Amino acid sequence: MTQEELDALMNEGDSGLQGIDGVESTQEQATSEDVVANEGFDPNNFRVHASKHWPPPPPDKDHKVVHQLDDVTRDTEVKAGEVFDQLDIISSNAEEIIKSSKKIKSYLTAQEELFSKLVEHFPNVESFKSALESTRSILDEVALVSESANNCSDAILQAMDIMQFQDINRQRIERVINVMRALAQYMNSLFESKIDDTKRVASAVYITGDDNPNIADAQDIENLIASFGQKK
Repeated sequence: MTQEELDALMNEGDSGLQGIDGVESTQEQATSEDVVANEGFDPNNFRVHASKHWPPPPPDKDHKVVHQLDDVTRDTEVKAGEVFDQLDIISSNAEEIIKSSKKIKSYLTAQEELFSKLVEHFPNVESFKSALESTRSILDEVALVSESANNCSDAILQAMDIMQFQDINRQRIERVINVMRALAQYMNSLFESKIDDTKRVASAVYITGDDNPNIADAQDIENLIASFGQKK
């Protein structure tokens, strides 16, 4: 914009300035919409997203990814072994219950046959009838106990299958760790140098173009040189 155009706008008053603001505002909005359309992201949302995730966490022991994954796989393997041990104990006890129930059922079956014969020969003796009914009732209870023990065994087998799936997940995590370590080694090899970092020249803190008050501009440098010439 030339000086004549600026003077004309100043003479028109606030309406002219408002027109400029409106044009600039429209241009900024159009530019923002073009960015969204061309690049597929919203600058405002991008700034919010960046503010939540930057800077990244420091590389201490609480944030080292591979260390944490190693801890997860180690603890998972240990706890899975402990769970398998407990399931094995429960399975053994269930098998013992099934065996004992078979022995009890065999004895009660013999008692049922005995009391059935006694009731047949002595129908008027109530104690024989009562003993026969009790024996049959206990046989039904033993059958329920045996069925429950079998159900426990089946549930234990299913739990072991589920724990096998957990072990597969642990192996998947270990595979991810191996890929991450291989990638890290590749990146280290890619960026390695023949020069030791301690022998490199220190990088400049500020360079030309940085918006920082500590940077000396061309005028400051000329003044500094002129001051050297004035010293006696």
